[in-house]
Amino acid sequence: MQTTSGRHDLELALGEQINALVSATRALSERSAATFHPQLQPAAFHIARWLYAFGPARPSQVAEAVGMDRSSTSTLIGKMRALGLLDASPAPEDRRGTVVRLSADGRDRVAATLEERGKEFYGRVRSWSDDDLGRLVALLGRLTAERPALS
Repeated sequence: MQTTSGRHDLELALGEQINALVSATRALSERSAATFHPQLQPAAFHIARWLYAFGPARPSQVAEAVGMDRSSTSTLIGKMRALGLLDASPAPEDRRGTVVRLSADGRDRVAATLEERGKEFYGRVRSWSDDDLGRLVALLGRLTAERPALS
């Protein structure tokens, strides 16, 4: 039977490992963003990844989807357009609005960056057994899906 102290120590160790994972992920995201385009803030890569996954959208939709304020998103979109990473066109339903999409260069850069990112990430688990990897996936799924009951 697990003691209260032993359980607390395990929960602290879990917190430390989650913090290490978040830090490693953040560092990988920073490196990925620099690979995508060294003249842009990391948030620009977040915008580019979203457009890569979901396609053309209004800047306001992009801002909401990536959790950024509209002003910051608009500024980054302007910089990305100036660098040739995004194209813009009038919105079909309201020609006063704008729809942005990745340019061919933008798509190529996102794809290459994601490939490099994947190599680094998957290199960390390459030697793991399928059972270990499956167990981690299942446990992380439980961790992110469960909502504790409030007392």
